[in-house]
Amino acid sequence: MANRGWAGFLAAVALSVVAIGTAAAQVYPSRPITLIVPFPAGGGVDAMARITAERLTAALGQQIVIDNRGGAAGVVGTRAAAKLPADGYTLVMSTSGTTSINPSLYASPGYDPLKDFAPIGLVASTPIVVMAHPSFPARSIAELIALAKQQDRLDIGTPPPGTENYLAAELFKAMTGISATIVSYKGTGPLTNDLVGGHVPVAFNTIAPALGNLQAGQLRAIAVAGRTRSSLLPDVPTVAESGLPGFEASVRYGLLAPAGTPRPIIERINMELRAMVGADEMKARIAAQGGEPLAASPEDYAADIAREQAKWSVLIKQLGLRVD
Repeated sequence: MANRGWAGFLAAVALSVVAIGTAAAQVYPSRPITLIVPFPAGGGVDAMARITAERLTAALGQQIVIDNRGGAAGVVGTRAAAKLPADGYTLVMSTSGTTSINPSLYASPGYDPLKDFAPIGLVASTPIVVMAHPSFPARSIAELIALAKQQDRLDIGTPPPGTENYLAAELFKAMTGISATIVSYKGTGPLTNDLVGGHVPVAFNTIAPALGNLQAGQLRAIAVAGRTRSSLLPDVPTVAESGLPGFEASVRYGLLAPAGTPRPIIERINMELRAMVGADEMKARIAAQGGEPLAASPEDYAADIAREQAKWSVLIKQLGLRVD
């Protein structure tokens, strides 16, 4: 009898916890939500975050406040977010760099993406583009490789170590045997500005911050690093098409919450997120940033993080890369 009574008590407690969680989700959100963007304003991650925040603000009925906390390829902001309350009022705009590269590249990133966070869902992906200042003489991947082998020094701009762009440049060096110097920037915004100004001749950059410059002829696209050509740059070949079969790199954007965030809240945000990326208006806005919308359940996103982490960790180990 005592055992049955204790079991009944535990069952009642469990039901109460579920009821509380469900009630919390029904009244959620009751105040503004902070969306931490672990990169500087003006870059591709920031642009995708602001699109997402605007739509979620309308869907949830509370303001989504952007908090840019750039530094160390997303490590600074992501690490800070991991320590914040798991109440649904802190979200993080993540990339495959922050979730799947930094844990292997940095000696002490200060967070584990699948232990310290609860994946909510994917938002979009966008390819990395090899782009150059118009004065740069190479107009193809073959010409870029040849030029790099002729020169004593060739600078290639990227966002900071830990980003997909940075590793794409390292992979490019490894596959081609060139001895280029990677010049890393704090974000894609500063990189784009220096590329337009001619301070760095060529870069592995995302489309979003440079799309207007590419369309205006202030920058020239040499190749797309994604698996397929970009719909925004249909005449630009992929790196794989250009003589490096198997070369692929893209940026994937998603939303995380601190681990322990109530499941009903995760599911509520995921529902709104999936509706967002499926809407024609949002598809157009994401495409304008060079992206392709992605929809995923929390479980699908967790599996995506694990797959990408396995992929990039092998390259990081092969190249012997490490950031202290």
